[in-house]
Amino acid sequence: MVRWYIPPAIWVSVLGICNFIMSYVLQSLAPEERLVHIGRFHWLYTVIACMNIFWGVVTAVLILFGAVYIHVKTGFQIPGATPVNLTQGWFVAVSALHPGIKIVALLMFVLGLLKFARMMIIRYSTEIAVTSNRIIYKAGLVARYVGEMSIDRIEGVNVMQSVLGRIAGFGNVMIRGLGVGELILPPIADPIKFRRAIEYARTVGEKQNGRDKE
Repeated sequence: MVRWYIPPAIWVSVLGICNFIMSYVLQSLAPEERLVHIGRFHWLYTVIACMNIFWGVVTAVLILFGAVYIHVKTGFQIPGATPVNLTQGWFVAVSALHPGIKIVALLMFVLGLLKFARMMIIRYSTEIAVTSNRIIYKAGLVARYVGEMSIDRIEGVNVMQSVLGRIAGFGNVMIRGLGVGELILPPIADPIKFRRAIEYARTVGEKQNGRDKE
């Protein structure tokens, strides 16, 4: 049997990342406040983020091989560029392209990579949670936005799903408060379950308030 050894430093790093992901929610809990439900991004969000890299690669390849094809078929060549010849293969021909074309292709790939990084930063820096006392929505890694609403101030909860959202199981949740405006959450997985968690927290809060009055 093969046994894998994972250095303690890696375990510490993983635990640190996990604590960082939900750091605001965990740090802001009151002594008697408990976590009821955590809203998470749908898996399609990660797929769309990865597709940015895919389309960046596809665009870069199309630019490079398209430039070779145009040169071979039309004979057009940017002044100062090395003559393109397919006799030695496509990759040799691509390497002979003008540096400007290769830079544009590289920029398309980098653009896709940056879009992927931006979406993943949004995912891992966003915290959405239902506690026994409030709704918490925190967004932003450096510049932070925090929206909170007390459970007893909630007037209604609306779930908004498109056709794709109904099929795949994701959607937006809009929470209306009494005199405190609205809190609109980004698309999350299983919004119906999130709404049930809010209703559960409200029910528990109302029972707790009833016992306190007695």
